[in-house]
Amino acid sequence: CELVRASAIAAGASGMVGGQMIDLEAEHSAVDAAVIARLERMKTGALIAFSCEAGAILAGPSSPDRAILRGFGFDLGLAFQIVDDLLDVEGDETNLGKKVGKDAAAGKATFVAVLGTDGARREAETLVERAISRLSGYGDGAAELRAIAKFVVDRKK
Repeated sequence: CELVRASAIAAGASGMVGGQMIDLEAEHSAVDAAVIARLERMKTGALIAFSCEAGAILAGPSSPDRAILRGFGFDLGLAFQIVDDLLDVEGDETNLGKKVGKDAAAGKATFVAVLGTDGARREAETLVERAISRLSGYGDGAAELRAIAKFVVDRKK
């Protein structure tokens, strides 16, 4: 039941659906990085955080790992979205398999629009570093999660 509850929260009004609403309202509006971070944490971040937390939920509702893995997922999800926004500006359409430049054309609120490409890249790198540092207590057992985090910030498609 707890797994279903957490999934519903991640997908619902305080998660993906709510973030999408903020995203739509922010189109063609001047918003700051805090608003963009909030909407992205609610959208992509909530779903990735749930995915990271799910194993700890199944291990038991009092698992101390839940908050650590949820935080890792939120940081990873936001970094993923920032890199996605960067690829929309700098990526190769053939490599990505989709058109680039759609965010700017649609007036989307993105970190790239607010911070520029260099600032957005630094933010993604900082988030990945923070996500990885959250796993410090897991030693080699979290090597794959660390590798996933590094992949997110280095990906080209």
